[in-house]
Amino acid sequence: MQIFSYKGVSPKMAFTNFVSSTSVLIGRVELKELANIWFGTVIRGDVNDIKIGHSTNIQDLCMLHVTEKDHLLIGDHVSVGHSVVLHGCEIGDGCLIGMGSKILDGAKIGKNCLVAAGSVVPPNKIYEEGSFIIGAPAKVKRMLSSEEVQSVSNHYKAYLVYAEEFRTGDVEDISRNYLDKYNHRD
Repeated sequence: MQIFSYKGVSPKMAFTNFVSSTSVLIGRVELKELANIWFGTVIRGDVNDIKIGHSTNIQDLCMLHVTEKDHLLIGDHVSVGHSVVLHGCEIGDGCLIGMGSKILDGAKIGKNCLVAAGSVVPPNKIYEEGSFIIGAPAKVKRMLSSEEVQSVSNHYKAYLVYAEEFRTGDVEDISRNYLDKYNHRD
């Protein structure tokens, strides 16, 4: 991982975090306990704060950024899918943000919401708790059932297991040995 201080402010992490070797954290970034950041993700807190909640996962190739006006707050127990862009917005506890979604400046996603893959949430749009949000521009399709809320708000648990495996060394980086073995020329 690469960690950069910006204007004298460095990211804050907990011992229990997993941050992949190819992630980049810059400036005013705070990771709560058990938050996990996956491969190729960039979290750039240069002009405002980025706070990522307890047990939240930010999956591969995500881009998180802010504006001078809008910070980025992600609640506890959130799953942010692959290749998501979060820009100066707020995500409530227990949400599932689908792959490839974009959530723009000033938008607020309530607790236990599902944002469908590929959705584009316009600036300053506010969604109430338990919404199923879909489309470009994103709209509330309906409210989630209690069973769907249960499923969405527990999605993060699988990533806690994966993160622990990576954090504790159950996964081994074999890059060097692999390259040496297969690039050897006779």
